Amino acid sequence: MKQKESILAAFNGGNGPIRAILPLIAIVGTVVCLLGAVWEDDWLWGLVVFLPVLVIALHDVTQRDYAVLRNYPVLGWARYLFQDLRPYLRSYIVEGDLEGRPFNQDQRRLVYERARGQEDNHPFGTELDVYAHEYKWISHSIAAKEVPDIDPRITIGGPQCTQPYSASILNISAMSFGSLSARAIEALNTGAKMGNFAHDTGEGSISPYHRKGGGDLIWELGSGYFGCRTEDGNFDEDLFVKAACTDQVKMIEIKLSQGAKPGHGGVLPGAKVTPEIAQTRKVPEGEDCISPASHKAFSTPREMLHFAARLRDLSGGKPVGIKLCVGHPHEPFAIAKAMLETGIYLDFIVVDGAEGGTGAAPIELSNHVGLPLYDGLVIVRNALVGTGLKKHVRLGASGKVHSGSGVAHAIALGADWVNAARAFMFSIGCIQSMSCHKGNCPTGIATQDPRRQRGLVVEDKAEQVERFHRKTVHAALQISSSAGLDSIHDLEPHHLFHRISPTEARTADQIYPFVAENQLVEAPEDTPYDLWWQAASVDSFDVAKHVGEKHKAESLEPQKG
Repeated sequence: MKQKESILAAFNGGNGPIRAILPLIAIVGTVVCLLGAVWEDDWLWGLVVFLPVLVIALHDVTQRDYAVLRNYPVLGWARYLFQDLRPYLRSYIVEGDLEGRPFNQDQRRLVYERARGQEDNHPFGTELDVYAHEYKWISHSIAAKEVPDIDPRITIGGPQCTQPYSASILNISAMSFGSLSARAIEALNTGAKMGNFAHDTGEGSISPYHRKGGGDLIWELGSGYFGCRTEDGNFDEDLFVKAACTDQVKMIEIKLSQGAKPGHGGVLPGAKVTPEIAQTRKVPEGEDCISPASHKAFSTPREMLHFAARLRDLSGGKPVGIKLCVGHPHEPFAIAKAMLETGIYLDFIVVDGAEGGTGAAPIELSNHVGLPLYDGLVIVRNALVGTGLKKHVRLGASGKVHSGSGVAHAIALGADWVNAARAFMFSIGCIQSMSCHKGNCPTGIATQDPRRQRGLVVEDKAEQVERFHRKTVHAALQISSSAGLDSIHDLEPHHLFHRISPTEARTADQIYPFVAENQLVEAPEDTPYDLWWQAASVDSFDVAKHVGEKHKAESLEPQKG
């Protein structure tokens, strides 16, 4: 028979009284106050201090969830207090300018200064370790050019598109209404309107606050088909036409996966599905909003292209493309093969890097699934160039870009334009508090709490969005001009250097494989992608098993020599 344990058993002998020092002081104080009250009523005020301590102590020693509190009543709360304060203490006091993650102080400061119109020059030389393996740079020319006073654009829309879009080289990446607040969405979109660049809606669909801003929209369709879905979660053609044919929508983006949580759907808890979010997404109010891991409208590369063609027709000929974080290398090759076989071209592909951000994601997926941006970008670039499709299909890049150098690096590796999300959040005041998933964002950006949103003044933040965009694009042009180039799109892999050791650096085309035009079609065996190219099928994404079997067979073959 289980014996009943005394509450005080843990504090008998040894250092027990020391661990219970605060409750003991509270007990003594309570007794003294009660005795003192016999002569003077003012002694009772002491109970305001001592009784709450006793109540907390009683709670701590009887609760079962936290061993620290059971063994260190009251005193143990200091541990949890400092645990909660730790991110803020590190950010503001402990960590250096180059140490923070995901974005360090220097990176965030650059965005803040540009957004606010402050001086963004840096004195006394770089603080980066130019001999560290992470260091990379664009090679400059003795015959540098003057920085052009232009707004560089890229036309997106292949031969099957009747309403091509002239896009900026830097646009706002996908962030949904629901993940971001109404005021944040309005500020971002108003800034996009002021700066003549595009704003990706995220898979949460087009909200009234996107419409209110008036900026160009890229409508992202995720697997939940929010904003154009039937009651059972399938694609609704009529709802799609109603929204997609409006002038503000410039492109349609089919989201296959995202860098921060590739291969993972999502759930917006019912408590967060407000009437506005329910109306925007076309889902029931107060019920969990499910985003499946994959699409219902298609399951193969061939079917995906037919769905894309259908969306292009329904939208009146607007550019339609896909966004994905690259996983299995054979999948981009399968999509390229399907375009060759069907004759249906995507107008664009956006590659999202595994370093991309999100409001909330399983940490294992964020840390250990999906290809980083540069690796994925090179694979998709090779899939398009190696099949002769690059002249029809534009290539976008997104994933932790926050500066002109980030734009230039992505373009050097094959991108036509770049999207940024968190950088634009910084431009409207995000302080990287890491509380996006808790609903208590201190800046009113990643919350639906109207009281917290009050701190975000749309008109002022919109100007900061426009200013950050303008100055960052100008910085990118400074880099390409310093390389002696007339256009930023003249940047090539040989312009981008990566340090691989303290004594050696190589250009990107010496590190990554870059195939020649049509090489995958004409001579795949001469490329590092032969195995993946042979495994790619227009009728299935799920051929990784065959790749694994072939890898295993080749590893068992006797080595020559």
